[in-house]
Amino acid sequence: MLNRLFLLTSLFFISILNITAQDEVVMEINGQKVTKSEFLQIYLKNNDNPKYDKAALDEYMDLFTKFKLKVAEAEALGYDTIPKLKKELEGYRKQLALPYLIDSIENKAMVAQAYDRLKNEVRASHILIRLKPSASAQDTAKAYNRLIELRERIIKGEDFELVARSKNGTEGKAVDLGFFTAFQMLYSFEEMAYTTPVGEVSMPFRTKFGYHILKVTEKRPARGTIKCAHLMISSPSESAEEDQKSAERKINEIYALLSDSLTDKKWKDYVAKYSDDPSSSRKGGDLPVFGSGTSQRMVPIFEDAAFAIKEDGAISEPIKTDYGYHIIRRIEWNDLRSFEDMEKELQKRVNKDERSKKTQNVFVSKLKDKYGFAEGEKQYLEWFVENLDSSFFIGNWKAENLKVDNVLFSIGDKNYRQMDFADYLRKTFRNGRGKSFESIVEMQYELWVKKGILAYEESMLADKYPEYKALVQEYHDGIILYEVMSDKVWNKAVKDTTGLKAYYQTQKSKYMWPERIDATIYICASNEISEKVFKMLKKRKNNSKVILEEINKDSELNLDVKMNKYVQKATPYLKGKKFENGRNEGYEFEDKYYVVVVNEQLPEMPKELKEIKGAVISDYQNHLEKYWMKELVEKYPVKVYDNVLYNLGSND
Repeated sequence: MLNRLFLLTSLFFISILNITAQDEVVMEINGQKVTKSEFLQIYLKNNDNPKYDKAALDEYMDLFTKFKLKVAEAEALGYDTIPKLKKELEGYRKQLALPYLIDSIENKAMVAQAYDRLKNEVRASHILIRLKPSASAQDTAKAYNRLIELRERIIKGEDFELVARSKNGTEGKAVDLGFFTAFQMLYSFEEMAYTTPVGEVSMPFRTKFGYHILKVTEKRPARGTIKCAHLMISSPSESAEEDQKSAERKINEIYALLSDSLTDKKWKDYVAKYSDDPSSSRKGGDLPVFGSGTSQRMVPIFEDAAFAIKEDGAISEPIKTDYGYHIIRRIEWNDLRSFEDMEKELQKRVNKDERSKKTQNVFVSKLKDKYGFAEGEKQYLEWFVENLDSSFFIGNWKAENLKVDNVLFSIGDKNYRQMDFADYLRKTFRNGRGKSFESIVEMQYELWVKKGILAYEESMLADKYPEYKALVQEYHDGIILYEVMSDKVWNKAVKDTTGLKAYYQTQKSKYMWPERIDATIYICASNEISEKVFKMLKKRKNNSKVILEEINKDSELNLDVKMNKYVQKATPYLKGKKFENGRNEGYEFEDKYYVVVVNEQLPEMPKELKEIKGAVISDYQNHLEKYWMKELVEKYPVKVYDNVLYNLGSND
């Protein structure tokens, strides 16, 4: 099923095109014109190797027409006026605007700084005193002074960890944060860590979590990035000692077997068979890339063991974390890429990071000069200091005594007045508790001015930057398209149980089980064990639990049992075998031995709806969409100008 993420993915990566002076119309749909540049922009975005022959253009125009028909229907039904969708689009619009609301020179410096920091990793310990962003001046001073006292104790020789863990010490869970690099911490924290010398303790500094002090304990060159897989035997730290010892024995057995002639297939087989990590066991144990410059981090002991592996394909000895025991396999290691290779990626990360606020402040200063920023009389702002009262802190304050609505500041052709600021103050009352009215007004006025200046520039982006306007339009189309598709196709297919059942009944022949066996399969480590299992089955009558416990009392790897309904021709170790009902003698397949107990021979039959509901829903959705599209084609007139369409490549 399509989802909103799919519809909106990659919208940031549209290339800026050279648009000819005369932008011809390539198609009209329901009276709305689509220009050549608009169509070409979307066509290039969705085709890495664009072709301009008639067949390729016709094929894409067909897809594009269907897309535009759905958007036309969504607009006709008023989806673009739904408050929650308008709010969502506004949020995306503001995100899209961010790269245009920063200082390019300062931004480039931040990108270069980020890359420089990626070359090294810092290890730091910290003490945190939690503090809300809206904390009062009294609480802020209290937190600051408390950290100063703790810092003094450390400076005089007390151990950082002991001070952190002492009474009135840290309020954070971790003290030693291990090694980290750029983008892995809040920028304000990263900044302090990279500018504090090794062995020294910083002065208190603030982040959104509160006040910190940190001690840099070590710096080292970056270790690069690594792609790993792991096999995990679950053994949480709170597990009973007996369970932990059992898990340790099991991981050591597996390690001994893996160390003997390890291959890719053997690794994947063992992971699938033994690993307790459900998120990775079906993927050969694969984990996300982690290391320098990535947002992904592992616990320090895991990272250290991974980076200590000397070559691709090799494995680590078992290690213990709070989650259990792990064997790590190195898939690929890479050194830090060149600045040229990483520049675009770093640019995007800087734009989304806390760093962007710094570049934005510089940008605001330049906008003030560019658009003739001017402030009103000082007394107009002082009026708020004199007229705020305790009702402000509960959100009930009103500027009732304001007789004349004077201009507080202006930029370009827009004036921002006292009543505008009063409205802003009413919305920000939660940020002032415990502060003086003078400091509240000063802080909120500064934020309001910045917001107003950026809003003024933002209002002109669509006219100044065609690519920004196109992005906003695509987000608009994507959001309402997702919603109308949900109502007309996706959710309808899920909720319409009667229609779904009726559709299934007419299409049963599409959803057939081939011949199968309902069986219990004993997977044995040796022929000797398979013979023993075969004999036990005669006495125990397929009591798999008792057999499993007895066979595995010496080793967890002797026997595995699976129970299911199997398609023989699709199951490699069953394919081509002839089984009788009941127990069947053991046989070897790829170094394993199998004893199969057939409970029932199942003939070819239709799959029940509950067995394949997902597939049927998907087919039913396609069915609904097909007939919906037929209605839209009849409802909205479409005209394609072939002479423009087939000449798209001429000016590219």
